[in-house]
Amino acid sequence: MQTFLYARVSTSDQTISHQRDHAEAAGFTLDEVIQDDGVSGISTRFQDRKGGAKLLDKVRRGDVLVVRWVDRLGRNYEDVTETIRTLMSKGVVIKTIINGMTFDGATTDPIQKAVRDALIAFMAATAQAQAEAIKEAQKAGIKKAKETEGEAKYLGRKPSFDRAQLLQVSERLALGVSPSAIAADAGVSRAVVYRIKEDPAKMLAALETWEGRQSS
Repeated sequence: MQTFLYARVSTSDQTISHQRDHAEAAGFTLDEVIQDDGVSGISTRFQDRKGGAKLLDKVRRGDVLVVRWVDRLGRNYEDVTETIRTLMSKGVVIKTIINGMTFDGATTDPIQKAVRDALIAFMAATAQAQAEAIKEAQKAGIKKAKETEGEAKYLGRKPSFDRAQLLQVSERLALGVSPSAIAADAGVSRAVVYRIKEDPAKMLAALETWEGRQSS
């Protein structure tokens, strides 16, 4: 039996090493890390990714697959649910670092299966909803940044967070994680977490404005 970590990042602001550190801090002993770097979880199916295809080929019955959360498998409802079912049919146990969820295809009790499948569906749907919400927030932030720049308004202080931290905080807020835990994990202050929670589009706008000023 082997324990695999599947790690995926879609932008240069995110890192594979952070996901590995998170897994090891949660107590997992990893035999191998399989990754997809710079790959969208929305437009590219799991089986069509280099790392995803490699993982599906390597795992065997009794193996454990660790992921930070189901959004690392993908952000498309159909793709995520299909991937999890495929892995479970192979006898692979899937464990998430966030919330400590376990999905095991070995259960035969109908009630346990129903609860398991409902959780999978809910988490997959949440992953897609988060992706859509983040996309809309980005659009709103870019628009706001352009308006602010066009009106030549005072920029205020430089944001004390980067794009990766903004994404991480937004995702964990959606999962109901406490602001204190999010701040410690993301390396930002609780005040930043609360400001992102209150108005994520505004925080993204501030970040976009500063990035635009630096590149101009």
